[in-house]
Amino acid sequence: MNPKQQLRDTFGFLRLMETRNKAVLGWTAVGLRRQEDAEVRRLAAGLGPRPATLVATVIPTYRRPEGLRRAVASALAQTVRDQLVVVVDDGAGLPELPADPRLVAVSLARNCAVAGVVRNVGIRLTSSRYVAFLDDDNEWEPDHLAQALARLEAPGGPDAVYTALRRVHPDGTDMDVLSVPFDRRHAAEEGFLDTNAVVARRTRALHFSRLRRTAEVIPREDWELVFRYSRTHTVEHLPAPTVRYLVNPESYWTAW
Repeated sequence: MNPKQQLRDTFGFLRLMETRNKAVLGWTAVGLRRQEDAEVRRLAAGLGPRPATLVATVIPTYRRPEGLRRAVASALAQTVRDQLVVVVDDGAGLPELPADPRLVAVSLARNCAVAGVVRNVGIRLTSSRYVAFLDDDNEWEPDHLAQALARLEAPGGPDAVYTALRRVHPDGTDMDVLSVPFDRRHAAEEGFLDTNAVVARRTRALHFSRLRRTAEVIPREDWELVFRYSRTHTVEHLPAPTVRYLVNPESYWTAW
C-alpha cells in the first residue's frame, strides 16, 4: 500500500481534503470573519432585541425569489410554532415575503458568496435552544422540526439530528431517498451530510467554516460543520424523509 492510500484509509478522504483546505485557503477566512462580524453588528443594531425561541431556522438566499418563498412557506408551516425564521440575503435584495411575526429578513451590505458566512450571520442574529437550516431551493415537510425536536428533547437525546432527504428532480418528480445512519468514520470518507436536514443544539461549536469554498472545493461547508460538531457532540440520524431536496445534476461532487 502506498503512503497516500494508507493516509486515506486511516483518516478518510474528506478529512484529508479538509486538512488541505485549511492549509491552502485558511487566509481567506480572516477577511470573511471581519465581514461577518461587521454585518452582525450592523444588522443587530437595526433589529433590536429578538425573542428567545425553542428553535431558529436560518435560510440563506441569493437571487432565488420563487424558491425562497416556497422555502419560507414550508418553514412557517411547521407544526412547531415556537420558532423564529431568519432569512439572510447575500446582498442581492429581498423579494416580498409574508407578514408574519415569526419571520425576520435581512440583507448583507455586499455579496460575500460564502454560504457559511451567510448562515453564520443568521445564527448570530438569533437566540434559541436549537438551530435548523433550510436553503432557498428546498422545502420541509410540516413535521420536520417536530420529529427532530422530539428526539433532541427526549431524555438522553443527542445534541443534533439529521433526517432523510427526499431528493427530487427539477421537474418535481422523485429521484430517491437518501438515508444514511451517522458514523463518523464513514462520514470521513463519504459526503452524505447536508445541513437542510440538520437540527442542532446551539453551542459554541455550531458555526460554519469561513473558508472561501468555490464550486471545485471539497468537502462542502455542510460536511465540515457536522463532522467538526460531532467531535464533541452526539449526532444521530432519523430515517424519516422530512426534506424535499432539489437536485441539480450538474452540481454533484460525490456519488451521493
